[in-house]
Amino acid sequence: MTTNTVVGADAATAPARGGRPAPNRVRRRRQLTAGLIMLAPLTVLLVALLGWPIVWTLLLSLTNEQLTGVTALHHQYIGLSNFSALFHDPEFLSSLWHSLYYLVGSAYVGQVCLGLALAFLLRSCTRRVQAAVGGLIVMSWIIPEVIAAFMWFALLGKGGVVQQVLHSLGIGYSSILVSQPLLALNLANSWRGVAFSMMLFTAALAAVPKEVIEAAIVDGASRFRCLIHVYIPFITGSILIAAVLVTLATLNDFTLIFAMTGGGPGNASQVLSTYMYQAGFTEYRIAYGTAVSVVMLIVGVVLSVAYIRALRRN
Repeated sequence: MTTNTVVGADAATAPARGGRPAPNRVRRRRQLTAGLIMLAPLTVLLVALLGWPIVWTLLLSLTNEQLTGVTALHHQYIGLSNFSALFHDPEFLSSLWHSLYYLVGSAYVGQVCLGLALAFLLRSCTRRVQAAVGGLIVMSWIIPEVIAAFMWFALLGKGGVVQQVLHSLGIGYSSILVSQPLLALNLANSWRGVAFSMMLFTAALAAVPKEVIEAAIVDGASRFRCLIHVYIPFITGSILIAAVLVTLATLNDFTLIFAMTGGGPGNASQVLSTYMYQAGFTEYRIAYGTAVSVVMLIVGVVLSVAYIRALRRN
């Protein structure tokens, strides 16, 4: 009986008499062809709008082109010289370190962790409190980035709100925009971006089965243990998705940093995005600045691939 079934299956997929392909194989080919035809316009758009700019950026980073001078029109390919110069440049290395510090502080701690904590705490509040607090947090997200930067500059800068309030209380204050500019940037970016993570985690926590939570409570688990051993295992996928999105947004962040500190004072808050702008459009070393953008692309790709692989395993 089993042998007859296997033979029948093989006969269904084998070519028909006269060398004609089996009906199932013809159907699959037609479906594949139809799928390729429908994806062709999207593929062309992706290649034209995304693929070619990336290729052009890679090619430009291998040249000595500048925005002014002889090499503006007659540049030459110099191989990996720009990348070699980058990793021997102390300013680039400090910018890379500042970018990683900014990523960990404002993305992972300030947005992912704080967003998860807010979403978890608001679950036990009344609907009015949830609406009020959630509305205030979402307002910070919809404010344009330039306006948010000037708001935090007016709050933390010299002669700002914090300094005036503390001086009125007899407390000395040194503007953290000068003494700790990266800390100020972390606070501003966390405040602005935490709403996205909070909303994502609020939806994910609502999908956790109530039976599992009630069983954990009956077994004597505290709220903190429920969060660690019940909620987080259920929403690991959402956490990884939030990590991917906030990582890419934070690595490419420029407006908030440039408007608040401009990478200063000195190079104290210089990150890869502002260093790329300085090299390319202030010092007119466009190929060198492009090499910085390639490093940013590689860092983003490596982190994204790591997150996606973790998401697939999850």
